[in-house]
Formats: sequence, C-alpha cells, structure tokens
Amino acid sequence: MSNLITHWADGAAFAGEADLWADVTNPATGRVSGRVALASRADADRVIASAMKAAPAWGRTSLARRTQVLFAFRELLNARKDELAVLITAEHGKVHSDALGEISRGQEVVEFACGIAHLLKGGHSEGASTGIDVHSKRDPLGVVGIISPFNFPAMVPMWFFPVAIAAGNAVVLKPSEKDPSAALWIANLWKEAGLPDGVFNVLQGDKVAVDALLESPDVAAISFVGSTPIAEYVYESASRHGKRVQALGGAKKHMVVLPDADLDLAADAAVNAGYGSAGERCMAISVLVAVEPIADDLVARIADRTATLRIGDGSKERGDVSDMGPLVTRAHRDSVAGFIDSGEAAGAKLVVDGRSVKVDGDQAGFWLGPTLFDHVTTDMDIYTEEIFGPVLSVVRVATYDEAVALINANEYGNGTAIFTNDGGAARRFEQDVEVGMIGVNVPVPVPVAYYSFGGWKRSLFGDTHAHGTEGVHFFTRGKVVTTRWINPAARPAGGLELGFPRND
Repeated sequence: MSNLITHWADGAAFAGEADLWADVTNPATGRVSGRVALASRADADRVIASAMKAAPAWGRTSLARRTQVLFAFRELLNARKDELAVLITAEHGKVHSDALGEISRGQEVVEFACGIAHLLKGGHSEGASTGIDVHSKRDPLGVVGIISPFNFPAMVPMWFFPVAIAAGNAVVLKPSEKDPSAALWIANLWKEAGLPDGVFNVLQGDKVAVDALLESPDVAAISFVGSTPIAEYVYESASRHGKRVQALGGAKKHMVVLPDADLDLAADAAVNAGYGSAGERCMAISVLVAVEPIADDLVARIADRTATLRIGDGSKERGDVSDMGPLVTRAHRDSVAGFIDSGEAAGAKLVVDGRSVKVDGDQAGFWLGPTLFDHVTTDMDIYTEEIFGPVLSVVRVATYDEAVALINANEYGNGTAIFTNDGGAARRFEQDVEVGMIGVNVPVPVPVAYYSFGGWKRSLFGDTHAHGTEGVHFFTRGKVVTTRWINPAARPAGGLELGFPRND
C-alpha cells in the first residue's frame, strides 16, 4: 500500500527499523486507507535523541525568535486548516465541519502561546537585603512527551505542544495509531514555519512507544489524555521514573436541568453535546439529570430533535452534509452497541435506538446513531461506565440537592453543566459540585486557552491542568537568583564577613 504513515525526527520522516505496521481505516467506509509504523525501542530512542539534540539550542533561543516561529505556524495553519480537517475526517470519521472546529479550538492555544514573552516574565526585588538583589525566572524542562488519544488528533496535542515549544522545550508527540496522519501533517507545518529540526518530533506506535517515553531518562515530562485506567498507568510509571506528569483521564459528564430552565435550550444543548463528534469526547453529556416535574417534556423534546439529525459520511467531497459521522473503529462501534444492549436488559426505557439508524454512506462504515435512554438508575452499566459514544441517559431526581449529590458521588470530576434561569441556583451549583469545569447554560464548558483545562478526582492524575497559566508552569521550572555586587569602597577592614547579611 502506498500510504505509509511514518515517524518524524530531525526534521524529516523515517519509516523506522522495526518493520512493524498497523492498518489505518476510514470509519465511513470500513476500508483500510493506510498503514502506520509501530515503533521499536530503537526507533523511540532515535526520535528522543533528535529532541535531546535540539532542546539546548532551542531553549537558549530568544523569546522574540520563538514568538516569530509561533506566529508563522499560526498563519500557516489558518491558511491550510482545511487540509488538516480532511485528514481528520478520513481517519477519525467526524464530519468535516466538526474537524474544522477542533482545529480552531486548538489554534486558540497557539495564539495564547504567542504571548510567551509575557507569560515567562519573572519577578525582581532590588535591595532585598543590604547590597543584595533577587530575581526569579522560568527555564524550559528540555524534552517533553505528549501521548494523545484518537478522538481529537489535532486539538488535544495542541493543548500542549504550542506552550511547550514556546517555553523552549523540544517535543515528542505519540499520536493514536487509529488516526496518526494529523501529527505528521503538523510536523511538516512546523518545519515550514521555521522551527529548527528536532524541536518537534513524532513517534508512531502502540504500548512499546508509550513505555519508551515513560521510561526514558531523557524525557523530563509527560502530558497524556485518555481513559482513566491508562492515565493512572501513565502517571504511576512516569512518576516512578522521575518525570513530571499531567495525565487527564476519563469522565462521566452530567447536565442538570432545573424546572425553571428554558427546555428548548436545554434540549438543543443535550443533543449537541450528547451526540456531537458521535459522543467520542470526554466532555460529551452522557447523563442528563432532570429535576422533576420536567422529565417527560424534556425527553420528548430531545427525542424529536434526534429524528432531524443526518447520520452519514461527513467528508468534504460529499458536501459535509451530515451532522454525525461513524465511530472510529468497528470494535468501538460494537462496544458502544453492547452498552445499548446492556441498558435495555437492565430495564432502562429505550426511547431512541441508534442500532437501527439509516445512514447516508457506505453500509460497511462503523455506524451507530444517537441513542436515548430514560428512567436510568445509578446501578446500570450505562450510568457507571464511560461509554464514549452517542448514548444519552436520563436520570430523574426530585430535588436540586439530589442532583448535586449524584454528581459528587461519581468517581469522575471532569465537567458538568446546569441549565436554569435562576442566578442564585447557578451560583450555588458552582460552589456545591466537586468538578473541575462547570457550565451554566453552556453544555460543553471547555475553557478558552488562557484558562486551564482539567478535572478533579479520577479525571486527573497529577496536579497540573492543560494550557493556561498551569500549562506554562508545567513546561517550565522556576529558578531564583540572588545577586550581590560588592562596592570596593565599602569593603570591610580585613575583607572578611562571617555573619549573616546586614539589613541596614
């Protein structure tokens, strides 16, 4: 097959020594579209060595020059983002407009990182003690690793690498082997923007590549996004090898609808946030908590809206006319369908069944339509597990307090939302819920780039969220420099001082 997706190091693609490859499939057709290289330890060592070689010089490069490269990358991406969106749709399956939206959200972090000169400013205290000045500064870490999931092959890496590069680090990106081409496209764009060879590298592969990054003594930090079991593994392994780690894990996002809410707005939000990107995102609404007596009305409105969704191939060449595309692989499609079977067997009311969806596209694609369950209870698998698909569960509660208790009892604390016209209730909700990101009449509360993204509890391993000020601090280390310049005319007799500095 001619479409071979390779590694990238020293400013160029290379196939690697392992001669191990995995199929990459177009989810809308079910057909293999390419083959991606799977790294051996030797391949990983080569990529990491490329970053190690480039990191010192890039870390000493002026902030003005680094910013120029960031701006050039931004302009190139704005001009050519449609190319990247086509790649994402072909390998992930999300519709073209959704892929463009993903790139735009990632671009926000590039724009934030363009302000790195301001973000890295330290403090200065003149005359902290007699004749002594103190200043602080932030230095790059060196080489950092990014391990990215399949669901956002552009946006999630862009949560990390713009800030890491702007701060003076060299990056090794390990994308998902399910949709690996976006990473290589980005590598080429960095080269065109003038980034020195070796500052941005791509390591394709599976667990061998991941473990190489986690264990290498030359990698100072790891940024990860994925499921909670893997996030926990990444955190424990990387920490054991002395690395700084931010590992963002799974989620079970609740959306509370109070009786005073605008139900049309809430229904629109539930459909958009529950079924957008085919539910393959950690910030998708997977549980709608309806505070009675509005559940019957709200469920009916959501069901009506799902009937208008167009399911099919959302590629640009087909006109981007679909609202929702396929799931990423056949195995994942079957896993999500299995949860629908389980919910039905457990006694939840199946209002909309996505297993029998009619699609505009190749029937061999990995299709599953929007699915809506009502009367879901907290002991059902469809409630307790992160499904990562277009399945929305409605849980009915009697009071606001019961809704908050439901959220706080969950092991995850990534994101949540409340829909209400009562400002006091919304303010109380912000204070009451034990969750890292909150939306008020906003179903997907992903923060803008100058705030940080990340959850609480088992949605985050490590202490640092992505991008924003926390991201800058993650990719840098603080130094404090104490300076004393002696005035020869004030040197004491004998030239010796054995005591503490004077605070005259």
